[in-house]
Amino acid sequence: MAQLDAERRRVLAVLRRHGWNATSFQVLEPGFRYWFADEDAAVAYVDTGRAWVAAGAPLTARERLAEIAEGFHRRAQAAGRRVAFFGVEQRMIEALPWPSLLIGEQPEWDADAWPDTLRVSSSLREQLRRARAKGVTVRTAGSSELGSSSAPLRRALEDLAGAWLRRHEMAPMGFLVQVDPLTLLEEHRVYLAEQSGRVVAFLSAAPIFTRPGWLLQNLIRAPGAPNGTTELLVDHAMRSAEAEGEGDGSPMVTLGLAPLAGQVVPALRLARSAGSVLFDFEGLRAFKARLRPTRWRPIHLVYPEGQGAVRTVRDVLEAFARGHLFGFGLRSLLRGPTIVVRVLAAMLVPWTVLLAVTDGWHFPAPWVRWAWVAFDVVLAAALFRLAVRWSDRLSRWVVAAVGADAVVTLGEVLAWNVPRLRGVRDGLVSLVAVAAPSLAFVILWRARVRRRAPP
Repeated sequence: MAQLDAERRRVLAVLRRHGWNATSFQVLEPGFRYWFADEDAAVAYVDTGRAWVAAGAPLTARERLAEIAEGFHRRAQAAGRRVAFFGVEQRMIEALPWPSLLIGEQPEWDADAWPDTLRVSSSLREQLRRARAKGVTVRTAGSSELGSSSAPLRRALEDLAGAWLRRHEMAPMGFLVQVDPLTLLEEHRVYLAEQSGRVVAFLSAAPIFTRPGWLLQNLIRAPGAPNGTTELLVDHAMRSAEAEGEGDGSPMVTLGLAPLAGQVVPALRLARSAGSVLFDFEGLRAFKARLRPTRWRPIHLVYPEGQGAVRTVRDVLEAFARGHLFGFGLRSLLRGPTIVVRVLAAMLVPWTVLLAVTDGWHFPAPWVRWAWVAFDVVLAAALFRLAVRWSDRLSRWVVAAVGADAVVTLGEVLAWNVPRLRGVRDGLVSLVAVAAPSLAFVILWRARVRRRAPP
């Protein structure tokens, strides 16, 4: 409790009475603000600068959901902000007559049904067997092992999480998907997967106080962890929840939202397809589905009448992006080999076409122009190949080729093009010709370094 300030201790007290949403415990993580209607009602939110985006439904009694939501809306309006409630379930929809938008589905398991799930799923049993055969064991971390910031196990988990974030191609996000597995450890459960005395993966479970249940979050796995390690962690968490719930009914266990899953509106289906280069929406849902949930619960975004779905979705995205979407996209572009390679390959196509049809005076001889066209065709093919399947050898060749391109292009422009400039347009073309390969070299080199970074 010492790690929480007075305001978050106040929120925790409300959570113990009214924490019903699967994401409710996450509002204690860093970055949230709180609006208190009274001592028995609160809303946790982030301020994007344009909107107050609430994490789930208000923390209050069910019969007061509409009252507290409307009070929060009035307070936001007074501050010049729009409002959105992200990640709410059906009871909020029923309580509040506001527009809503399906934004995904949440898989849920009844913990006492997990043994039956294993009995009917040979693929799950095989994954567990494979991990155990590789010597992977799972246990619950003791509070004494993690309590001190200098504890060796705590440092190991922080290092593992940090390495996972560095490998991740998308820039770190905030709101309900930030990686913060060690908040309020006396309430969390932390499950460790170990092989030969080394932690190869871990999973943290946050309580859902009033269902009761557990949200399994922050599933962090080292690259070399054997196949089946993830399933072994989930199996241990399910069995632990079942044991803790004996006599009080079966606890609900969830792995959280599968975003954009289910029958979302066409615009969100398009976003799911377009965003797959940054986030594997289909893969995440497929993984959760392989664990055979008891049910899938629809999850919604709720917003005031007249505010508009498009504007509200943008507000929510800015909450996750921790600021403006352009900056988040740029940070992601500079991090991830896959997205970098795809973007550069796509940009190279129109550039190659431009070279093929441009005025020949830009080149000392026709064969020089066609040599550059041929080079760019080969380079584009190599980039598209890397985007499909990364190869360290091919990436090394591509980086060297782009670097050589930058040097040769600079020499050609200085020796041939600059003395023959015919106006501003020609100057801009020459500038782009020099800057493009130089920038591509820097971006590709950074991407390759990140790809090769040790875990």
